[in-house]
Amino acid sequence: MPHRLSQRVVVPVIVASSIFLAIVDGAITTVALPSIGRQFHLPASGLDSVVVVYPVCVGMVMPASAWLGDRFGGKRVVLLSLALFVGASALCGSAQNLGQLVGYRALQGLGGGLLLPAGATLLFRTFSASERVRASRLMIFPQQVAPALAPILGGLLVDGASWRWVFYVNLPVGAAALTFGLLFLDEHRDHAPGRLDVPGLLLSASGLATLMYGVCEGSQQGWGSAPVDTALAVGALLLGAAVVVQLRTAEPVLKLRLFTDRLFRDTNLICLVGYIPIMGAMFLGPLFLQEAQGRSALDSGTSTFTEAFGVLLTVQVAGALYARVGPRLIIAAGMAGVTGVLLLLSTCDLHTGLWTFRLYMFLLGVSMGGVFMPTTVASLSTVAKGDVGHATTLNTVVRQTAGALAPAVVTTALVLGSSRHGAASPPLGAYQDGYRLLALLAALAALFSLTMPDAVARRAAAAPPETADAAAEPHDPAPAHPPNPASLPAPAPAPDGGTGTRARPPTGRSGTGGRTAGTTLRRR
Repeated sequence: MPHRLSQRVVVPVIVASSIFLAIVDGAITTVALPSIGRQFHLPASGLDSVVVVYPVCVGMVMPASAWLGDRFGGKRVVLLSLALFVGASALCGSAQNLGQLVGYRALQGLGGGLLLPAGATLLFRTFSASERVRASRLMIFPQQVAPALAPILGGLLVDGASWRWVFYVNLPVGAAALTFGLLFLDEHRDHAPGRLDVPGLLLSASGLATLMYGVCEGSQQGWGSAPVDTALAVGALLLGAAVVVQLRTAEPVLKLRLFTDRLFRDTNLICLVGYIPIMGAMFLGPLFLQEAQGRSALDSGTSTFTEAFGVLLTVQVAGALYARVGPRLIIAAGMAGVTGVLLLLSTCDLHTGLWTFRLYMFLLGVSMGGVFMPTTVASLSTVAKGDVGHATTLNTVVRQTAGALAPAVVTTALVLGSSRHGAASPPLGAYQDGYRLLALLAALAALFSLTMPDAVARRAAAAPPETADAAAEPHDPAPAHPPNPASLPAPAPAPDGGTGTRARPPTGRSGTGGRTAGTTLRRR
């Protein structure tokens, strides 16, 4: 019988390992594409499916993650999705042709699409609202180290061994995390869900997958091409139908009613708009250095790496100030800083030195650190514990969408800049205009973040762990079977013009040691 470890240690280890694996795999695969093409005797353009199939499959499976976690438990879903991801990595490394590689990458996407939201749900159900700030500060390390390390590690593996090792490298980390989880991870389940919303799942999964395909292929095939326009139109129609169906369903696979809460809605809108300039800058930087300035991939990788140090520095400061200052001002300052740094980057020309660019990327990371953690923690401040799985799934969908839109926006700006100057490849002015466009989006996100209400988030972060979850409130404004009003306590007056109070239904015992809750009164 293995020695029992605290779940406040076990869960972060499992989640950090999963995040590291998923992010490294996504970034390292692009490094291996030229080598894969040479072995399979294919041009680089013929390998696009290896990259595109992954986000498409992620979009297909993400909507089901919350229901699966509630139905089968967080431990089973996380470990099974991790096993699928690791097993698919081994298969990718053994692929003998392009068809096999694309099929195995699809399996990786299915595993990764479940792994990230299920892991985030496990993390935020383990920690109370006041403890989530500290937990999120720790999770920033793998999120920042992984994308910075991946290009360097990929280059070493491809040059020193083979492209197959960019997939095999997942095996030791994944096997260790699986073994650790099997031995020490406890079952995590808050409540038993209802029947699976099959129509909602089919519509949302197919809509997200089709939309992801259109966004990813837009920069390759052109935004006016028939396949891209068709994919975008069909994806939008499917998602529109999914919204209608799930708003009429008592227990939908994506609980869109959570967006009726202003804090949850605002933080996700900030992420949707604000992550585009952040991720777009990370995409545009290497292109500028390699294409405009003609520098090597090594120069590019070591120049964008400094962003990670800036993020790690600011996240610790933001975490210490979160409860006192509140997420609104921290996020607004972060997005304003991103705006300023992007304007600085727009002044770079063909003679800008690497150390100047590295300084700008460090400053960009300093600003980004004020956005990542506060938006995630604040978005869950008013979410009831039983809805954390649905909330983290929606958060992941929004962030994945923004991550897919970022390179599409940058590529479109470069293409328009090239056509405007009548050049075959983007001139210097196109890169500068791209940074200015990203700065405009960042400024809009900064201004909008100033309107975000954050009083509940500050109270939740400052509350003791045993009472912090009392700041959360169920979001479903139209439950399928509303309770008898006579059985509820009289509502208290709404504080400071708030929205009043609402009774929370019994939630049972939490899988992470939470107490059995009766009908309690929660304030928004």
